[in-house]
Amino acid sequence: MARYHIETYGCTSNRGESRAIESALRDAGHYRVEGPEEADVAIMNTCTVVEKTERNMLRRAKELEEETADLIVTGCMALAQGEEFREEDVDAQILHWDDVPSAVTNGECPTPGPDTEPVLDGVVGILPIARGCMSNCSYCITKFATGRVDSPPVEENVEKARALVHAGAKEIRITGQDTGVYGWDDGDRKLPELLDRICSEIDGEFRVRLGMANPGGVHGIHEELADVFAEHDELYNFIHLPVQSGSDTVLADMRRQHRVDKFVEIVETFDERLDYWTLSTDFIVGFPTETEADHEQSMALFREVRPEKVNVTRFSKRPGTDAAEMKGLGGTVKKERSKAMSELKMDVVAEAYESMVGETRRVMVVQEGTGDSVKCRDDAYRQIIVQNASEHGVEPGDFLDVEVTGHQTVYAFGKPV
Repeated sequence: MARYHIETYGCTSNRGESRAIESALRDAGHYRVEGPEEADVAIMNTCTVVEKTERNMLRRAKELEEETADLIVTGCMALAQGEEFREEDVDAQILHWDDVPSAVTNGECPTPGPDTEPVLDGVVGILPIARGCMSNCSYCITKFATGRVDSPPVEENVEKARALVHAGAKEIRITGQDTGVYGWDDGDRKLPELLDRICSEIDGEFRVRLGMANPGGVHGIHEELADVFAEHDELYNFIHLPVQSGSDTVLADMRRQHRVDKFVEIVETFDERLDYWTLSTDFIVGFPTETEADHEQSMALFREVRPEKVNVTRFSKRPGTDAAEMKGLGGTVKKERSKAMSELKMDVVAEAYESMVGETRRVMVVQEGTGDSVKCRDDAYRQIIVQNASEHGVEPGDFLDVEVTGHQTVYAFGKPV
């Protein structure tokens, strides 16, 4: 659970995006503080209406960079002119509005509300399949709030998914602190069965996105899980496996339940089973015991697996955790390592979206965007923006084919065909 500070500039639309970001952050257990100096992360929702505004955005971003441990820049200027921040050497993550909540993790598992009831938000159905996790990471405070994993029966979750589809859901987001350990409390690993039954037994045209699954929980079922993904078109070919470090030494100090070779084995298995898929992962930079050599191992792993969606988090001490007692690295070291990895991230992500230009993708419209645009997801959960949506007669819940016409580093543009 992280402390966040958010600043919003510009129009009513930007203020609405900030409210949506804050709602998601609160639902995940994070809480707002008034000043950036008190925050683990500062969020700046930018405007780019005139040149003077652009200069003010750059100036404020530089100030926030100095005042907080981590900075996320989103909004119109970030998305249209993200290179301006990089050219001014602003050390920040440049993210689309939708990606901000998942980036504010502080390296920890997500924290849903006090129950596991599904929620319908537009055409998106959110289905928490369990509470708690089986991990004991040395840096994570979430485990104090959620405890060990508690998994409802598969049949119960299938019925909840069916109810969401019947209520109008076109995308079901399967969530939990660690979806990979679903069923462990009953002595069995039930995630492949759950996904298979949701896709096989529920009528209708819909998509399913699997939420975060730690590599330690997935490894024992990774072949079966990859087979389920390959079998069902309803499943987005997308998996979020937070590796956190490319160094086995650091992973041991973090008390992660996996090592690098297990993570790579999962990735290779999905590579074998799926022709087109998205790997999402997380890295924590600047863990107290991370040496320069450890950091280089993380960078090497990043280059090897080339994830298309990445959360880069600077280590921040959380009260009551074992890692909080460790002697930390200096802020300058963490910033330098974070900057290096974030630059690599932008290169890898841009390469992935550039490779899509000129191709035709089947997408589902997930939600309205800014102005007259809609946000869509293709089979690998990559985001494609369709502009002038009303002219094309498309709206949330529609399925259509689009030609990818361009990209803006972290998302693509598409035209209906």
